Amino acid sequence: MTTASAGAGAAASLPPFLLTPRQGEGARALLSYVAGLPVDSVDARLLAVVVGIRAARTGAGNLTGTDLRSLRLEDPEGALAELTAAGWEVPGQLIGGEPDVPYGIVVPDMSPGSGRALTLGKDARSRVSGWSMRTRLAKPVRKGAPAVRLAALFLAAHCSDELVGQAPAELPAACYGAVPVLLEKGFLAEVSGKTYRLGESVRHLAGRFRTPEELAAIARDEEERRADREAAAAAEPTPESWAAWKSGVSPALLRHAEAVESCGLCRLPFERVAPAFMSGPSPLPAPRAALDAYESWRGAHPDCGREAALFTVEFRAEHGHGPSYSQLCKGLRWKKLGRELRGVIVHTLIAEGWLTSTPPVPWTLRPGKTAHAQGIVLPGQAVRAGR
Repeated sequence: MTTASAGAGAAASLPPFLLTPRQGEGARALLSYVAGLPVDSVDARLLAVVVGIRAARTGAGNLTGTDLRSLRLEDPEGALAELTAAGWEVPGQLIGGEPDVPYGIVVPDMSPGSGRALTLGKDARSRVSGWSMRTRLAKPVRKGAPAVRLAALFLAAHCSDELVGQAPAELPAACYGAVPVLLEKGFLAEVSGKTYRLGESVRHLAGRFRTPEELAAIARDEEERRADREAAAAAEPTPESWAAWKSGVSPALLRHAEAVESCGLCRLPFERVAPAFMSGPSPLPAPRAALDAYESWRGAHPDCGREAALFTVEFRAEHGHGPSYSQLCKGLRWKKLGRELRGVIVHTLIAEGWLTSTPPVPWTLRPGKTAHAQGIVLPGQAVRAGR
């Protein structure tokens, strides 16, 4: 096994992040709300995390006696009393009642309307709820004291994609004493002052925290892409400008453009063909999410380079031109690939020599040098190689 394929296999074995960066913001908002509650015990705060996210949409979160016992609080009655004193409406039947009957705990701060503590959509609430449960039950901390599990929630939520975090100012004081336990159990890989690194075994729990500078950079990139889209829309080709463009290009490029334009199999609309030739391809960003997805995808498609090269030969024989990125992935039944991930896949295959193209001319994908070495060539190339 090559080093590259070994690395891809190792990456594929890692579970994906449970939260998107935006959902991570929701998780941190929940914890910030819990940190600000007028309660004293770790028990009350850990219980507030569980009930708070369940109440985030309707203002009331269901809890059973079995749920309460499974949290292994040191003083569950005291925790409920603290939350009651903070204004939560806690049914008395939770202690001593039917263990599997859900009782609704009303959280006034979560009630629908202006000023509610959390504003999460249905899917985001579900994802944050699942993340909080998976974090509390992660192997390194599931048997830990309430302070250990609460600290795990706060520290995981404030980790970046690179698994590095900075302890938030609102981290409950009792959680600092739990840090040595998290380090010993492997939940944290290292700690230096208030900076820490999440353990690799729990990397999927990272809340994908972004600094204000990173958020500002993302906002600038989005604004630039929006401006580019608006500029492109303002310069959309017309039949007249398309004809003028064709009159000024080389005979070879003209033949290629007209082969794509008149392809009876592709039947591509003018609105797709003309801009692709006249403006060239728009740059494809490769965000971290697409790179992470590529590592997992490549592990599941170890022979994708050879498959792609062979497909371009067959496609060109039928169509008279090469496939687009989308046509390549669709033709090979590489399903559910977003535009950014398609770009990472094809650019990687080009870098590896399985494919080549003639940028910025579109629809020119064909076998590259690595494919040639294995005898995968276009018919014309085969004749020249023989001579």
